[in-house]
Amino acid sequence: MKGIRTAVSESECRVVVGEDEAGQRIDAFLAAQNPDLSRSQVQKIIEDGGVKVNGTAVKKNYKLKPGDIVIFRIPEPEKISLEPQNIPINIVYEDEDIVVIDKPRGMVVHPAPGNYSGTLVNALLYHCRDLSGINGMLRPGIVHRLDKDTSGLIVAAKNDFAHRRLAEQIKKHDFKRIYAALVHGVVVQDRGIIDAPIGRDPKDRKKMAVVFKNSKPAVTCFRVLERFKEYTLLELELKTGRTHQIRVHMSYLKHPVVGDTKYGRRKNEFGIEGQVLHAKTLGITHPRTGEYMEFNTELPEYFKEILRQIRDKEGK
Repeated sequence: MKGIRTAVSESECRVVVGEDEAGQRIDAFLAAQNPDLSRSQVQKIIEDGGVKVNGTAVKKNYKLKPGDIVIFRIPEPEKISLEPQNIPINIVYEDEDIVVIDKPRGMVVHPAPGNYSGTLVNALLYHCRDLSGINGMLRPGIVHRLDKDTSGLIVAAKNDFAHRRLAEQIKKHDFKRIYAALVHGVVVQDRGIIDAPIGRDPKDRKKMAVVFKNSKPAVTCFRVLERFKEYTLLELELKTGRTHQIRVHMSYLKHPVVGDTKYGRRKNEFGIEGQVLHAKTLGITHPRTGEYMEFNTELPEYFKEILRQIRDKEGK
């Protein structure tokens, strides 16, 4: 027999534990009862005295008994105080749980100390109003990132339920993320797999590098789309999601991304600052419906213009 849940007030609920729930830890039980809260959030509420069993505060490892009366204080959603800004963004898809954006090159994804405006988050707060609060005040809704100068598809969560489900997909490497990149040099192999762990660069802690100590596994698949005399157009699929993964892997192969001054050459013939890298395909499982959804976007104009310059130069 399952327990009975009733509302005591807008901020509290009452649960009478049934035989089916007996023996469960209270933190696991309440996390299952409240899908918009993670287990760690429930544990914090328990530690703060927000949960009582039969009128008495308990610890997070308390084992439920049939007939226990649990009073649970429902926390108010974290208030986001960042300034919404009417910044034009290209929304590819939106529903009550998620929003998919084609981010322009040069836009920072989320605010950071010293830079609290002009970001994708500021734009989303204006266009969407509601975003998940799991990642804190400065990163509401942000499940994964794109570097400032990387253009393309990114998904944001509009509530905590969606955020947790999407984060689980990332953790299990279930996100499909395919990029287009223009790299220096001629890549000889038609396709390949780069399996090289990434961690902090021991010589420069502000950079990442392929290192074999204090690193995490990193796998990138690539295939050649077009070869030029001095460059190669690649399609790359992330199998893991390490910081700067594509940029680091291509630098490791001695084919750095064009425009990437951090991991590649300081200058390029196109006068562009920032990597020529575009997130063109994003595949996710919808957090609520379980439906697989795939989004695609064309190369942005800056990318196309560089390819036109190369083809004109080579008479293609």
